[in-house]
Amino acid sequence: MKAISCAAPGQLALIDIDPPVAQPGWIRVGIRHIGICGTDYHIFEGNHPFLEYPRIMGHELSGVVLDANGSTALKAGDPVVVNPYLPCYQCPACREGKTNCCETLRVIGVHSDGGMAEEIVMPEANLYPATGISLRDAAMVEFLAIGAHAVRRSELKPGDRALVVGGGPIGLGVAFFARIAGGEVTVLDAAPDKIAAARALGFRTFGVGDLEGDAFKATRRTGFDAVFDATGSIRVMNASLLHTRNGGSYTLVGVIKGDLVWPDPEVHRRELTIRGSRNATKQDFDHVMDSIRSGQVPTGSLATHATTLDRVPVDLPRWSHNREGLIKAIIAV
Repeated sequence: MKAISCAAPGQLALIDIDPPVAQPGWIRVGIRHIGICGTDYHIFEGNHPFLEYPRIMGHELSGVVLDANGSTALKAGDPVVVNPYLPCYQCPACREGKTNCCETLRVIGVHSDGGMAEEIVMPEANLYPATGISLRDAAMVEFLAIGAHAVRRSELKPGDRALVVGGGPIGLGVAFFARIAGGEVTVLDAAPDKIAAARALGFRTFGVGDLEGDAFKATRRTGFDAVFDATGSIRVMNASLLHTRNGGSYTLVGVIKGDLVWPDPEVHRRELTIRGSRNATKQDFDHVMDSIRSGQVPTGSLATHATTLDRVPVDLPRWSHNREGLIKAIIAV
């Protein structure tokens, strides 16, 4: 079967490999669509700190069941969303249902070969029926679930003022689910194309040059009830905390290697709740799929770029160097 291999930083190739064999409890899935994630660009660019090459990337996946392998819940031909997280189910986090932050969590396409291929095998528990949504949209569920999880973690209430710092795909996912939760959402970004995209999607937007302006000050008032950072920039992550009101919450969605430094008197004076948010759980995947079915997420506006498996070695490097106007690129298989 065909697959995309990143043999080393900057080296992508369409290769032939043997189809995977399903062990008991695992299901063969024919991949139909693949979302290209920021992680995939980092792998291609050589900027992922914990990755061994060669690697078949891809973890934003949809497909159809090829062989149900004895499953009573799935049958051949069923459309599915793939949850790419492989937890241990034994550690304290897993036993609490927090499989998204398992102590030994492995993510396909990162810690092991992933789904930029014609087929994969996955545990049955990682396959969610994609009933009522297109397979293209099903490939966007995973990245949107990260935003849905962050909002759920924040305990955002209707009427709360939320600031999302970072208007990339993850930030937009946060913004959508903050709005669905009833929040009054503002998106802040430095890039004009991201500001324009967020504004076109119906969010109030500001650029970094607006922070001292009257409009942002009026929006901010005494601070936001909930601030979400989706930038992956240490400088911005350190600064975003100060947009949070007294008694508010600050949620770190973006992640980067490095140390965060905050003024302790401000954290205590405001009695801030600071939390990390990692990946997502089945509850979040289900919420995303329900929201797509009900038309609350404009997936057609998010899928801005398209390619095919054989074109990935040409298109992914091109998009890696020029992402202007890019929200989500989808590979059709």
